[in-house]
Amino acid sequence: MTAAPPPTPRSRRERPAKPALSRDGIVAVAVEVMRAEGLERVTMRRLAQELDTGAASLYVYVRNTAELHAAILDELLGEVDLGPVRATGDWRARLATVLTSYTAVLFEHPGLARSALVARPSGAHYLDLLEALLALLAEGGVPAERAAWAVDVLLQLATASAAEHATRGEADHARTSAEMDALGTALSGADPARHPQLAALGTELLSGTGQDRLAWSLQVLISGILQTPRPDRSDDPERPEEY
Repeated sequence: MTAAPPPTPRSRRERPAKPALSRDGIVAVAVEVMRAEGLERVTMRRLAQELDTGAASLYVYVRNTAELHAAILDELLGEVDLGPVRATGDWRARLATVLTSYTAVLFEHPGLARSALVARPSGAHYLDLLEALLALLAEGGVPAERAAWAVDVLLQLATASAAEHATRGEADHARTSAEMDALGTALSGADPARHPQLAALGTELLSGTGQDRLAWSLQVLISGILQTPRPDRSDDPERPEEY
C-alpha cells in the first residue's frame, strides 16, 4: 500500500486574511451575540472567540464592557420610530409615541433594558433620539432650557418602565407574578382602622395595564414640563460652583 504523500506546505500569504478589526464590526458582532444568547453573554472573551482574535485586541476599540453595552444600545436605538416627528397632529401624542417606541425596543431585550438605566450611549442613533424629542418639545412651545432637562426625565421614565417589566425567563416571571399576587392580597386585606386610604384604594393601586400606566405617566410628565420652570439659582449666595 502506497503511503499518502505529505501535505503540500501552504504559504501564509495564500491563506485568506481575517477581516480587519473595527469598532463598528465589534459592535455588530456584539449585537448578534446579544440577540442569540442575551446581553449577559456579551463579554470581551466571547466576542474575541467570534472574531478569532485575542480579547486584548478588542480593548483598542472598546474600553470596557460598559462602553460596549452603551454601543449596543445605541445600535438598537436605530429601531426607534422617529416618524412622528415629521407627522401632524397633537405634539403631545406624537412625543408619547416616540417614547413608547423607545420603550418597546428595550422590552424586546430585557438585559439591555436593565443596562440602559446606567448606560450612557453617545452614538448617532442616540443623538437622533434626543433631536427628535427636543424638536417635539420645541413644537409644543416648551422653553429651550426647560426642554434640555425634560428629555432626561422623559427617557428616565421610559427606561425605568422597560427595566421594571424586563424578565430573564419563566422563573423570574413566575416569581414576579407571585410577588404581585401577595401584594394584591395584602392590599385587599388592609385594616381600615390602620390604613384607611389603602382599604379604600387597594384595588386601584394595582389597576390598569402597563401600557395604560406608561401612557398616563408620560402625559403627567409632559403636563408638568409645560407648567414647571427650571429653578433659577443665579441669585443664591449659597449655590455651589459645581454639583
